[in-house]
Amino acid sequence: MAILAVAARLLGSNSASCLVLAAWHASASSKNLKDILADLIVKEQARIKTFRQQHGKKVVGQITGICFRGFSIPEYQKLLPKTKGGENPYPGAYFGWQAALPSHVVTMLDNFPTNPHPCLSPLQPWQP
Repeated sequence: MAILAVAARLLGSNSASCLVLAAWHASASSKNLKDILADLIVKEQARIKTFRQQHGKKVVGQITGICFRGFSIPEYQKLLPKTKGGENPYPGAYFGWQAALPSHVVTMLDNFPTNPHPCLSPLQPWQP
């Protein structure tokens, strides 16, 4: 697993799975996985370097602002709940402000037993 993390870090991405797949196919040779990955990493780094040299200056799009659920940050800050007398929203409000639950989720929650085993109930503390 450490080899995968090194491969992903060296390639600058989290898609080391392609390397693993290639290494697995190449593992029929007498090389071990570490040597196979080392060869693949060097080749992939060269490919990425060439790509960056050819296309690194191209503008793909312009970012004009960051939006959360269709609102700009200032608009979002006005909508979120604030502390009493405060100007800024609660820190967790950015993550906790949700739309209504889908009906199938409400149905599922309504169908849970009213008195489950204590180990399964988030409302009752566990007692040995």
